Amino acid sequence: MKRTVSLYSSLALKCSGLALATALGLASAKADDNTWSTFNGDLKAQKYSPADQITPQNVGTLKKAWEVHTGDVSDGSGDVPMSVWSATPLFVNDTVYVGTPFYNIVAIEPDTGKVKWTYKSQAVLKALTQPDMKNRGVAYWEAENPVEGQACQKRVYIGTMDAKLHAVDADTGRPCADFGQNGILDINVWNKVNNIWPLSLLQPPTVYKDKLIVGWAGRDWTDTADPPGSVFAIDARTGELEWTFDAIPKEMWSKTGTSNVWASMSIDPDRNILYLPVSSPSPNFYGGNRLDPIPLATSVTAVDTETGNVIWSRQLVHHDIWDFDTNSPPTLIDIEKDGQKIPALVQTSKQGFLYVLNRYTGEPVYPIEERPVPASDVEGEVAAKTQPFVARPQPVVNEKWPGVFWLADALSFGYCSRKAKELRYDGPFTPPSLKGTLTYPGTIGGVEWGGGAVDPESQTFVVNHTQVVQIYQLIPRDQYNQVTNNGAHETGGYAPMRGSPYGFRLSNFLNPLGMPCWNPPYGEMSAYDLKTGDLLWRKPLGAVQQWGFYMPDSWGSVTIGAPVITKGGLIFIGASMDSKVRAYDVKTGNEVWKALVDAPAVAMPAVYTYKGKQYVVFVAGGNSILTPRVSDQVIAFTLPDGK
Repeated sequence: MKRTVSLYSSLALKCSGLALATALGLASAKADDNTWSTFNGDLKAQKYSPADQITPQNVGTLKKAWEVHTGDVSDGSGDVPMSVWSATPLFVNDTVYVGTPFYNIVAIEPDTGKVKWTYKSQAVLKALTQPDMKNRGVAYWEAENPVEGQACQKRVYIGTMDAKLHAVDADTGRPCADFGQNGILDINVWNKVNNIWPLSLLQPPTVYKDKLIVGWAGRDWTDTADPPGSVFAIDARTGELEWTFDAIPKEMWSKTGTSNVWASMSIDPDRNILYLPVSSPSPNFYGGNRLDPIPLATSVTAVDTETGNVIWSRQLVHHDIWDFDTNSPPTLIDIEKDGQKIPALVQTSKQGFLYVLNRYTGEPVYPIEERPVPASDVEGEVAAKTQPFVARPQPVVNEKWPGVFWLADALSFGYCSRKAKELRYDGPFTPPSLKGTLTYPGTIGGVEWGGGAVDPESQTFVVNHTQVVQIYQLIPRDQYNQVTNNGAHETGGYAPMRGSPYGFRLSNFLNPLGMPCWNPPYGEMSAYDLKTGDLLWRKPLGAVQQWGFYMPDSWGSVTIGAPVITKGGLIFIGASMDSKVRAYDVKTGNEVWKALVDAPAVAMPAVYTYKGKQYVVFVAGGNSILTPRVSDQVIAFTLPDGK
């Protein structure tokens, strides 16, 4: 999982059991089951619910149905690092399951909020690869033909930062003894190349048939040669390794690493195709050590679920020196375009492009053009001569950076405009430089790890996105060591990139008062008609909150998380700095409901129907990138009786 500089200062700114008994098990659960069975709602990562009880007309009457406080939270002031909680709840097996940032599992009654059971993993609570305690939730599997009276025919899985994958009985919370060693599988036994840190399991595995597809996160700003980005397919019952996918050619393992899959994945169950969002290689901001091609790096890659063999791959950034990871699962959707039905996917990106591809071939549905981009002026670096650009659908960020914000400039006596002139900026894909490069969008995006949501009926695609200007600066090794006291570890925006001639500094383009030097808005949400590629609407999302005040709505907010869409015509999303959760009308983009929760809800909500009532459940845990406000709140909303 990629590291980012905090933006707090920068923005001073039906019955599930019946539904799951199918030939493919849980993995093929259909949308009309009214469950939320995976991190993204379903295997296609559509983030769509067929629930239609809550509508734009009645959503204003939503009330709190229940809330649970797990107790697993830290503000970082004690022995445990700050908690960062991005866990999407699951609703399956007539239960809401939530994984916590302390790597425990809580099972909750879906209508009352009563805790059924809690599993304590006894995990190591140390920042081994991340600055904070991070977790994005749990995964669920159940046997195709359950054996009556036998334990662990339904399982919940949670991973830990120290590379342990736990499997427990979904009904009781007791460990599944046949999985790994007494219910715990050590993924790190496969970490044999450049094993300088554990393969952190922060994103829940993808469950398909009787397989778990496991990606991992690491600490990939610190060294040149990192563990190569292996994806593991394992037996859901035993944990036995079935196949491994590697994005980096073996002959380059001594020079580089990562290009891992730290985000979630998607699957086409009709063709047994797994879609991998592959990240960038290390070191992230200098590629002089890895000038040979790495075709699968920073790509969307389709592989066979049975073998892990590559079916097709499309590289989205050539020779990535910007940390432009492919950071979210592609959304799978059949598009009706020009009288034809096209099996498509939509891949969002930090670059701000929406790549719409034929998901069986990888060919563009809307054109992708290779355009010349700026050359590097850093000794040893050779930037790619061209990069892929997408004009339709319209990118979520403008091609040029937003320009100097007059207010921030005036209040800092012209600092912003003077600094902008000092920095290198030659448009998109300007390489990192020694004097500092104005980078837009930067590693924060564009679109972050949540990706977008789609209504498969109207073929409307919705995505939240961020506008942040960052400064990328390479620092010669001797200088870097002096500045950082021998560059022992990453701190304050500095990254050592050990083994390369340069260290690196990442900063947000702020004035001395901490105000963004670039023009707002800082965050928006957009809707597209995938049949035509047209932008339907674009509006600011959320609000910047600082010093106890909310900034103007027109500024929007940097967001982390993702939207979900319902058949009732609504978009539900948290994601913003201001600790509010919201509903929007899909057709118009108008805000129709909001509620204040305990911390930013940096996880997509879960939507389900239980005993005739529709619920929307948010995890409000916070993320230090947005604000230092954290919580352990799980909160559900529903309509009042009679509505």
